[in-house]
Amino acid sequence: MPTILDKIVATKREEILRAKELCPEAELRTRIADAPPPRDFFNALAASGPIKLIAEVKKASPSKGLIREDFHPVEIAKTYEENGASCISVLTDEQYFQGRLEYLRDIRAAVSLPVLRKDFILDTHQLLEARVAGADAVLLIAECLDDCNLRKLHNEAIELGMTPLVELYEPANLTRVFDAGATLIGVNNRDLRTFEVDLHHTIRMREKVSDECVLVGESGIHSREDAVMLEAAGVDAILVGEHLMSQPDIGAAVRTLLGR
Repeated sequence: MPTILDKIVATKREEILRAKELCPEAELRTRIADAPPPRDFFNALAASGPIKLIAEVKKASPSKGLIREDFHPVEIAKTYEENGASCISVLTDEQYFQGRLEYLRDIRAAVSLPVLRKDFILDTHQLLEARVAGADAVLLIAECLDDCNLRKLHNEAIELGMTPLVELYEPANLTRVFDAGATLIGVNNRDLRTFEVDLHHTIRMREKVSDECVLVGESGIHSREDAVMLEAAGVDAILVGEHLMSQPDIGAAVRTLLGR
C-alpha cells in the first residue's frame, strides 16, 4: 500500500520530467548568473542567542487541506521578517501544498532574510530552479533519497552556493545524513508516511546529533511552550508554518512564539 510520501514522490518525478522539457538544465545554468547572490542561511540559524525561527509561507497541506484562504505570500514573508524570524521557508510544491516557485522568487526580492525552497527535491534540475529563483537554501529529505543521491544533491547545493537543510524522520537515517556531510539537520516530528506528529521526536534525537551541527525541529510546534521546551533541550531552531499561517494576526503569532 503506497504511503502519502510515496504518492508525492511519484508525482514529483513526473513533474521533473515535464520541467526538464520546458527548460533544459543547460538553460537554467546560464540563468544562474542573473540570480541574486546567496545569503547565509546556515549562520542565520547558528548565531548565538535564543532559539531561531524559520517561518514558513504555506497555503495548504495534504493533512490539513487549505490552511489560509487570505493568502498573500509576499506580505506574509514581510510580516515574518518584521516580527523576528531568522529565515523564511517557502513551499513550492503545487499539487499537494498549493505552492509555487514564483512565490519564492517574489519573496526573495522583497525581504532581506535568507530563503529556503521547501519541496521534495529529487533531482539536480530542482536545485538549479531553486538557485535561479533566488533560493539561499534547499530542503533534502533523507527518506526520499538513496545514499548516492543524498550525497550528490547535498554537494551540488553547496557548489551552487546554497545551504542544504537535510531532514530526516527515521533515526536509522541519521548515519546516512552524517555520511552525506550534513551540518544543518532537521528532524521532522511528522511521520511523512502517516502524517502523525510527535513533538518529542526532535528532543529524543538531540543527543544523537553533534553540537557542531545546527539542529532544527520541524512540525507540530504550536505554542511558546513548545518552543521553550525545544530550546531547553538544546534545539537550535524551529521551522513553523501551519501554526503561524492559521492565525488571524501572523505578526503577533510570531512574537508570541519567540517570547517577544
